[in-house]
Amino acid sequence: MDVVTQMPQVATLDDLIQELHKVFDSDEVNVEYVYNLLASYKSNPVEWKKFAKFDRYKYTRNLVDEGNGKFNLMLLCWGPSHTSTIHDHADAHCFMKMLEGSLQEVRFEWPKGDETEEGMVEIDRNILKLNGVCYINDSLGLHRVENASHSEGAVSLHLYCPPFSACQIFDERTGKKMKCPVTFWSKFGKKVENGPPKSAC
Repeated sequence: MDVVTQMPQVATLDDLIQELHKVFDSDEVNVEYVYNLLASYKSNPVEWKKFAKFDRYKYTRNLVDEGNGKFNLMLLCWGPSHTSTIHDHADAHCFMKMLEGSLQEVRFEWPKGDETEEGMVEIDRNILKLNGVCYINDSLGLHRVENASHSEGAVSLHLYCPPFSACQIFDERTGKKMKCPVTFWSKFGKKVENGPPKSAC
């Protein structure tokens, strides 16, 4: 079956969300299909601006759709020079699509032990530009996401399947890991009133 030629028409963000709900009705995840589905949506700020909430000091995670418990779809908003820590994805599939600006993804090997004198080993570095998509899971390594611009913000759309509430973060110099809760700055366009998020991934 040629996945690309059988893709549905995804003209709007609502179309994309509806199609994702159909895809995740099944217990099987067709990574290529979801990747191509996200790629087929062309960013339209009018459709996603209501979810885009920036914070001056740290990137924000803003929940767009809970996917009937099968997936989380969220907007991450990156101010100038904002960066994530190195993190895993708690055995989930992670898709990331650029909606505005550009981001750099830096991938790392898993540390060999609890700590390492050599530090984390970088294995790849990619620039993600407008409407570009990338995919990662724990078998492909760990990553850090960075807004390399010192003046421009960036917005990315992320899909995690299944959703997770905690991940592991890693110290680049030592490989030491610790568990970190994953929280939302806003849900469905409204700020979550539980103080500033401590999310790292």
